[in-house]
Amino acid sequence: QVQLVESGGGLVQAGGSLRLSCAASGRSFSSYVMAWFRQAPGKQRELVAGITSGGSTNYADSVKGRFTISRDNAKNTVYLQMNSLKTEDTAVYYCAAPRLMSTLMTPNRSTYEYWGQGTQVTVSS
Repeated sequence: QVQLVESGGGLVQAGGSLRLSCAASGRSFSSYVMAWFRQAPGKQRELVAGITSGGSTNYADSVKGRFTISRDNAKNTVYLQMNSLKTEDTAVYYCAAPRLMSTLMTPNRSTYEYWGQGTQVTVSS
């Protein structure tokens, strides 16, 4: 049974940093695209960052230059380093993975089969 478990969320002041982790189990995701999404209250879930099996990355315009996605295939874990946090980054952050190894990186939520339970990130002013 595939499981994605996020950790690392919390309360931080604007300008601060957090590092989210997503530990996968039940399958090796080393050859899969992995992604981080977020959902703020009253808003749709949106792609924050994605990373291919080869390490290529893609970011939402709103987080470029501040967030960094990375992966440790030996640990079957994906990370999201978040720096210079803003109040508008407040959201529940989700890790996601597709069912098929051939899936390309996409912001389409329906492409991703596996989701974590989410971790709350709150940025105060």
